[in-house]
Amino acid sequence: MDRQWRVYTPYRSPFDPCPPLEPKMYIVPPNQFIVYQPKNLRQFSPREALRRGTLWPDLYSPYERPRRERSKDGDES
Repeated sequence: MDRQWRVYTPYRSPFDPCPPLEPKMYIVPPNQFIVYQPKNLRQFSPREALRRGTLWPDLYSPYERPRRERSKDGDES
């Protein structure tokens, strides 16, 4: 799994009659870990920077949900 994605399982009481909830996923953008802009960061070419929405590869995040593996009955789990 990509290092930007995190997974957690919502709390479920032992007395809850409902079926357990699936784990939830969320993204932590890379800019949360860079406090200031360091010198000499790598840069995309101008065309690639426009396509990706940032000049710096270290700050790029595709913001796409990772695909889950399919179970044997064909449903995504």
